[in-house]
Order: sequence, then C-alpha cells, then structure tokens
Amino acid sequence: MRLYQALSKSLMDHGVTTMFGLIGDANLFMVDAYVKEFGGTYIAAANEIGAAVMALGYASGTGQLGVATVTHGPATTNTLTPLIEGVKGRIPLLLLCGDTDIADRDNVQDVSQRDLIVATGAGFEPLRSPKTALRDLSIAMHRAIVERRPIAFNMPVNFQWAEVDYEPERLTLPNVKGLVARGDELDNAAGIIAGARKPVILAGRGAMDAKAALVALGERIGAPLATTLKGHDLFKGERFNLGIFGTLSTPQAIDEIVASDCVVAFGASLNKFTSAQGSLLQGKRVVQIDADAAAIGRNWNPDAAVIGDAAAVAEEIRQLLDMAEIPPPGVRNPAVESGADKHPTDFKDISNDRTIDPRKVLLRLEEALPADRVVVTDAGRFVLDSWKRVSCPDPASYHLTTNFGSIGLGVPWAVGASYAAPGRPVLLLTGDGGFMHGGLNEFNSAVRHQRDLIVVVINDGGYGAEEVQFRARDLDPSSAFFEWPELADVAVALGGEGVTVRTAEDLEQAIAAIARRARPLLIDVKVDPMWLTDLSH
Repeated sequence: MRLYQALSKSLMDHGVTTMFGLIGDANLFMVDAYVKEFGGTYIAAANEIGAAVMALGYASGTGQLGVATVTHGPATTNTLTPLIEGVKGRIPLLLLCGDTDIADRDNVQDVSQRDLIVATGAGFEPLRSPKTALRDLSIAMHRAIVERRPIAFNMPVNFQWAEVDYEPERLTLPNVKGLVARGDELDNAAGIIAGARKPVILAGRGAMDAKAALVALGERIGAPLATTLKGHDLFKGERFNLGIFGTLSTPQAIDEIVASDCVVAFGASLNKFTSAQGSLLQGKRVVQIDADAAAIGRNWNPDAAVIGDAAAVAEEIRQLLDMAEIPPPGVRNPAVESGADKHPTDFKDISNDRTIDPRKVLLRLEEALPADRVVVTDAGRFVLDSWKRVSCPDPASYHLTTNFGSIGLGVPWAVGASYAAPGRPVLLLTGDGGFMHGGLNEFNSAVRHQRDLIVVVINDGGYGAEEVQFRARDLDPSSAFFEWPELADVAVALGGEGVTVRTAEDLEQAIAAIARRARPLLIDVKVDPMWLTDLSH
C-alpha cells in the first residue's frame, strides 16, 4: 500500500468520515483515495481559509474532531487565521498540510511551516518517516482532541508514494465524564453555596451536557439559571432562566445578577464579557467548576474551585447538601420565573423608505425560521443585536466565529456547521463587509455542495465599526464606505438565490423566499449606516 492510501485508510479507521479541504501537489492523491477507495466524504472549499474554517464549524457543531487538508506553502499560510481562531476558541482541529521535499532547496513554495504554525498557538506534529507515519498521525489526532486546539500534521510531499505495511493504530482517549476531584475544595464549594442567600448558577460551553444536573441543582438551592454567550439557550424553556449572564443580559437578568451574593459557574471561563469587566462578580462568593484545570482562575480568582465534569460535580454538591440536611439557601424571585431571558421588543423603529431597522428583521426571523435551525454569527457591529434577538434550540446549534475578532469567517463556518447538523437549516447572520471579505468564494461552495443555507447580510454599505470610530472623533467617515454590487444579484450569479429587503413589504417577501428556498439563499438587508453607534460589549 502506498503511504497516501495508508493515511486515508487510517483516517477512516479512526472515524474521520468527513474531511474538508483544497487539493494540491502534496495531498491530492490522499484525498482521492479517501473518497474513491475508502468511502470518505470530502467537501472541497474554494480557498484554504474556507477549508479550515469549515472544519472548525463542523467540530464546533459535533463536539468531535474537525479535519481539513491543504497542500504546502501558500496553501498552508492561508490557514493561519483559522488556526488562531481555533486556538482561541479551544476547538479540536486536525490540519493535514503538505510540505515541500526537504531536498528541494529551490522550491518556490518552500517556507518554514513549523515556525508559522507554532506562532499561531497551534501544535505541530511532523510525519517523521513512512515507517512511523500512521503512529505520527495517531499522535496528531490525540493531541488535537486532548489539547482542544488545532494540530497541524506536516506531510512531506516526497513520502506519499512510499510503500508501507498497513497496521492499524489504536487511539485511546481519556474520559473525564463523571470525574469529580473530591476533597476539601468540594466541601468548601458546598459550604459556600450552603451559606449563600441569593445564589445564581452560571453555565458555559463546558457545561453543555450538564443541563439536567444543573436544573436540579438550581431547584435544590433556589438559584436562577444563566449562561455565557457560548452556552446560549442551554436553559431555554426552563423556569427561572435569566438567559445570558454579562454585558448581553436583559434588564431583568441584570437586576437579579446584581442582587445575588454567590455565583456558581460550571464550564465558564468568567471572561471580561461575562463578568462585565469584573463588576458582576465583585463582592460575591464565586465557585468555579471546570474539567480543565487550566481554566480555573484564568480570568477571575474564585473562592472555591473544583476540577471535574460539570454534571457529576453538580450532582455531588446536591447530594452533600441533602446529606447535611441543609435547606435551600436561596429563594427564587417569582418575577423572573419566565421571560427574564427575553430582551424588550419595544424600540423606536428607524425604518424609512430606503432602509429597514435591522432589529425588526431579526425579530421577524426569530418568529419565522424553523425551530430546529442552526445559527451562525459572523463578526461585525450588527452582531450584538443578533446575539440578543435570535435564538436556537441548544448551545451546540449556536456558533460564534468571533474568537479572534476576524470578520469574514461566517459563510465557510456555516457550511461546516451544516455537515454537523444534516437535515437542518443553517442561518448565517453577517455584515456586508464580512460577506465580501470572506463569504463570496464559499457561498458558491454552499451551492456546489447543496447546503441548506440562509445568509442574512446586514448591509450598511461599508465597514461600520470603523465608521463609528471616525464619527466618535468628529472625522469624515467616507473612507469606511464601499459601493458594493447588489448582493442579491451576486448570490444568483454564484448559483444561489437572492432577495433584497428595504421595507416591511420586502421583509415579508424574504420570509416567503425562505419558505420556498431550493438553493442557498442570500437576503440583503439594507440598513442605515447610522443605525448603531454603541459597540460596547
């Protein structure tokens, strides 16, 4: 068996049935074998950035390893921004990147790939020799999953035709489900909770699988429930759900959080957005529970810290309180039993005959879209209202592409997310700058791969965040504006469908277009550049 075949077979044997990529000299035979000989699903991107971002979207949606492959040189350097996005988002990604022949000194695509990749914070694992290749690949996969970050597996092009004996490699992964570090810290955490009078339970992305245990603990201690942005809608439909804890909280939720005296955080990093620069935690006892020891105290020094699985620790604390016959320490406020997670819908409508208030559009989408939707948000000044007004079924269905603050990752991320949730529509909320920056190429990829994608472009005619900064200093903002083509026409030219929304009547036509869509659909929402000036979050 040739090495390129062995690598393809090993991927399938390790359960990698979906791979994103763009082929070139160093990976084309591997991809061909992966599909034609071993039955893998390969999604071809138009650009290497798109391939890597698709894999991030897939990993984010499935909770499993995302896999992308590119060739060497400029193909690999194109993946640097997605690698940083994955590092900052702690997303397990395996990047199978080719490399030039080490003996080919004058190869035009030769570059020190290791130095570039390591600089992103991603890991680097070389294919050392044809003899060790399958073991090397297994190590790279293990590292990506356990370290929860991208790992680049570097494959010299001159090895791919080597003859090798195929011997399956076993990949053994640690299982932290059910893990609880018992001892003084667990007792200390239970004691702090028992002594609280107005506790709040906060769940982050690391507590996605702990909903039932956290709801039960909330009932036991009389605590309302809240989430970080990445835990969005974990407690959707539950009583005493405050929604997002932090700078995106509803007015009702803020009142409850401010009045609380103890925050019990599960799988939440307690970053500056969740804590509102620390103001929402100041003066409160904080208990932090996380399966990742490195996450404890990273952003806030807790009064008690427990390393362990969120569900298991929540159940253990509940049992400790029961055994000690401690009555519920808190009393829930009846005023927040329902609706505290919903932002007010009574705002001054700024629509006119040329543009529409984007909040109006977001609320209508919230009503009209299928309940099982997947939601992806690109970066841009539109995003704060999007986070507040558009919901999803659960945190796994909610994708943020903002870990590195890059615009333009939304369309490829949505393509990847669609493979993580087959049969479900994917809504992407993006800006015009983000779509033009990184969406054009991969919108056509969505068409080619027949994805059920609804792209809503909040179009203020330029790079709005920069326009806001110019105006804040009384400067001419004209350099932030662009004369884009009509994006609905562009979508049609790329093989999809497109509609333009300027008025309430147009909006209803767009809703009708969503209902009858047969291809990826782009909705170009024309908004006034002055519609938003507050970018605080």
